[in-house]
Amino acid sequence: MSAVPLQVQFDPASARFGASRSQKRLEDDRLLLGKGVFSDDREFADTAWMVLVRSPHAHALIKKIEAGSAPGVIAVYSMAHLRADGVKHIPFPPLFKRADGSPMAAPPRTPLAEGKVFYVGQPVVAIVAETRAAAQDAAEAVVIDYEDLPSVVDPRSAVAADAPLLWHAAPGNIAAEAAYGNPEKVGELFRTAAHVTEVELHNQRLNAVAMEPRCAIAVHEGGRTTLYTQNQTPTAARDLLGAVFGEPPTNFRLLNGDIGGGFGMKTGLTPEDALVCYAARKLGRPVKWRADRAEEFLAAHMARDQHYRAALALDRDGRILALRMEMLANIGAVPVGSSAMIPLAMVAKVATSAYRVPAVDYRIKGVLTNTMATGAYRGAGRPEGNYLIERLLEKASREMRIDRVELRRRNLLKPHELPYRTHVGETYDSGEFERMLDAALRAADWNGFAKRKEDARGKLRGRGVSVYLEWTGALPTETVDIEIDAEGTVTVFSGTQAMGQGLETTYTQLVEEVLGVRPEKIRIVQGDTDRANGVGSVGSRSAFVGGSAVVAAGRSMVLKLKELAAEALEAAPADIELREGRMRIAGTDRSITFAELAGKRSIRVSATQTPSTPSWPNGAQVAEVEVDPDTGEVALVALTSCDDIGRIINHTIVEGQIHGGMAQGAGQALWEEVRYEAGSGQLLSGSLMDYCVPRADQLPSMQATFDESVPCKTNLLGVKGCGELGTIGAVPAVVHAVLDAIGVAHLEMPLTPEKVWRALRER
Repeated sequence: MSAVPLQVQFDPASARFGASRSQKRLEDDRLLLGKGVFSDDREFADTAWMVLVRSPHAHALIKKIEAGSAPGVIAVYSMAHLRADGVKHIPFPPLFKRADGSPMAAPPRTPLAEGKVFYVGQPVVAIVAETRAAAQDAAEAVVIDYEDLPSVVDPRSAVAADAPLLWHAAPGNIAAEAAYGNPEKVGELFRTAAHVTEVELHNQRLNAVAMEPRCAIAVHEGGRTTLYTQNQTPTAARDLLGAVFGEPPTNFRLLNGDIGGGFGMKTGLTPEDALVCYAARKLGRPVKWRADRAEEFLAAHMARDQHYRAALALDRDGRILALRMEMLANIGAVPVGSSAMIPLAMVAKVATSAYRVPAVDYRIKGVLTNTMATGAYRGAGRPEGNYLIERLLEKASREMRIDRVELRRRNLLKPHELPYRTHVGETYDSGEFERMLDAALRAADWNGFAKRKEDARGKLRGRGVSVYLEWTGALPTETVDIEIDAEGTVTVFSGTQAMGQGLETTYTQLVEEVLGVRPEKIRIVQGDTDRANGVGSVGSRSAFVGGSAVVAAGRSMVLKLKELAAEALEAAPADIELREGRMRIAGTDRSITFAELAGKRSIRVSATQTPSTPSWPNGAQVAEVEVDPDTGEVALVALTSCDDIGRIINHTIVEGQIHGGMAQGAGQALWEEVRYEAGSGQLLSGSLMDYCVPRADQLPSMQATFDESVPCKTNLLGVKGCGELGTIGAVPAVVHAVLDAIGVAHLEMPLTPEKVWRALRER
């Protein structure tokens, strides 16, 4: 599509914040010395424990529940108890519709199953006891009479005419649909195309496997309920608690400590959160629930699980004419807030990636199945969309006998074509995509591959490349408050949420540069809805939006300090300057400290930032693998990236983020897969013996390079998101490398040794 005008908000004066200064992470001393505060570090007097009885059936009616008395048991709850006290379900956002225009339809997400269970692991009964062991013993004694019903776990089977129906308001098991593009134009372009490449593929289901399992502790005092938890979006979770209990959100407070990994899975509100709040309010004492690893595999929301049929039309020179895509997205049985959003909106935003695609036709269906819901997980729709276009281009290069890199070059958008408006109404503000590709190829020594292949010692060596683009900055507005007290301490209050990505350090660096104070005088407050509220940390938005708000608030504070200093020093505000952490009358030695200005009252300012459009980080990755032809085992020997994430605040932090993303992308490509049994709906990958998370010794020393010459034009700092980018690029790059090594056009992920071995034998 054509270039469009763009509202520019990037402030060139902020370029100094992109100095890539790699200050040591401030949070690491606390965490490495065991001084962090994770969920199990919190202790409250008289705490009771909650354990949940979960459904062993994928689809069944609940006929009767019997729970006798047991030692140490305080209370036993079913959904009937919660309903009697006015407890409602957890709502999902009404963003999508069915084909007939009716609202999205799915079973309500009640904290406990109500009359029917829809997936294995759905909570049915809550047991509260004096100890966890007593609650576990009592849970094993609960007798539930189920009437088994037919189940379906695959979305392709779920949309068949004879499939069991999950929800009466969703005929055909279609919860919602979306369509984008111009089908008539695409049809004409396909009819006249010189070549058409087609693929059918499955972006398999994944588990987040955060290091710290979910945990929730509720304390009810003075008419308010405090939920101690680990949530990436604490304000949204608080508001959802208000909706569930039919009360003002201010009746609730969420408090996070440190978070041992989130990856998108720890967003929104969970049934367990609502249940501990309910029990604490009923019993008048603290109530705690903590998942074990088996529960996390069963009942923490999962990711991906999208089936595609797609085709790419090209002219005789390999230039893209049109993209056609049909997707069946498995959103599970009882959707979470992000279940429909990811396939029905996020994939479409990036399905054309950094390429020039004149016309598209997307048809997407969110399908209900008897499985745990899918939802946000690192990348959330962007890995799936980028994987699709990359697989199409890789296959087209093979079929048309055009070099894989050359085919990409011919179709990449050029800098003069930006700003560029996409088929779904988004605008790419900046990007030099071919330059990222060239830099990644150089860093990976693409031209030296032949020698490495020759020296592979009987192994099959292959290489793969990917180009990718990400949409970041979901729900862009963020507000930050900054306060200075009488001790001169600067406190930053932000609704974004640290969960391992180094925000304490990043925000401290920004404040240090704006206000000129030392890091030891700066405090970052997050994860407390009584002190800071905002969207939270999702969609790689923390620095993009939150960081911009930090700087904006810092600049507001400087103006406020100039006013106060002018009054105190009897000078004009225009004559006051900030130097070395003091307010000084320019050209004199008369000055005053922040602490002296604060006096007996704190100084507080607030600033809100709303970038004009999302940011579009992008890059290229190159992977090299060696395959053992006798066993099919794949060794990932090199993974190299060059990324454009705009200005960089802390190089070490962003390099770590990219490396972590690469590791998770490689995990999907080679090892990870959630599997349900077709007939019973039982989870087959319910432990770390069955679900293969990559180990450190399976990953190479990854090389991440960056190009800072293309700042984002739509936020104050010129930064772009980086937390998910590595995942997006690694998936296709690693898959392409394996396929190149074994000479096969397509295999479904994960590319396990058995699949590779069978493909080699069949070839």
